[in-house]
Amino acid sequence: MPPDVLSLERATLTAVPAPRNGFDGPFVLRAFVGGTGRANAASSLDPAPDAALPERVARIEARYAALGLPVRFRSTPLDPPGLVELLASRGYVAKDETAVLVAPIGTIAVPDAAAESRSAPDADWMAVTATAEHQGPRRREEKQGTAPLLTVPGAWITLRENGAAMAVASVVAAGPLAGYFDLAVRPEFRRRGLAARAVRAAADWARGQGAEWLFCQVAAANIASLALNAGLGMREAYRYTYWVRPQDGTAPLKFG
Repeated sequence: MPPDVLSLERATLTAVPAPRNGFDGPFVLRAFVGGTGRANAASSLDPAPDAALPERVARIEARYAALGLPVRFRSTPLDPPGLVELLASRGYVAKDETAVLVAPIGTIAVPDAAAESRSAPDADWMAVTATAEHQGPRRREEKQGTAPLLTVPGAWITLRENGAAMAVASVVAAGPLAGYFDLAVRPEFRRRGLAARAVRAAADWARGQGAEWLFCQVAAANIASLALNAGLGMREAYRYTYWVRPQDGTAPLKFG
């Protein structure tokens, strides 16, 4: 059976680490430097009714303010009842609906002689990610600081041709579930099937770590990426959405 929502949420919290973590009831609070949404947002891991939800949301807001970060809630199928309505009443708006896709890793994994894997991102890997539109200074700072925070195996994959870095991805194996992230292809190498090759190479590395399922997160508006992953056999498991307050200046960010 495919992994359930809670298993995927836990795997992704492991795969996208944050140096500061805490709990308030069913909510996990995470903070890095304000770049990626997963590492800088609060989300619930239990959909049971929460009688203390209004007070809890207010405390979470205060905690992010004390950290000097905008407050972000990530709404998933594990929300307690009424969370979205409460956030809307407090001035939050929905941003960046994202699909979580999953597939058996054996149907995707293919070794690639051009694939190089490292235990941390190097300068070439970072240079290729810089060509992706969603990258910014805070996200890049977090990507460079991810490797030392991992408690499970991770790899930064680079596809090369004649020494040139053409495409990259990162992949983390959290037990039977592996997630791939940061897929990017340099503009001059696009439309050559390199994105799919990078995903297959990442899956092959994760399979070697014992992973049985591969998952990823794709913005619902990213039609090209959704099509790429569908072509690889990945299917939607669920969606999540960020809720932010425009006055915090978070609206223009892409969270991932």
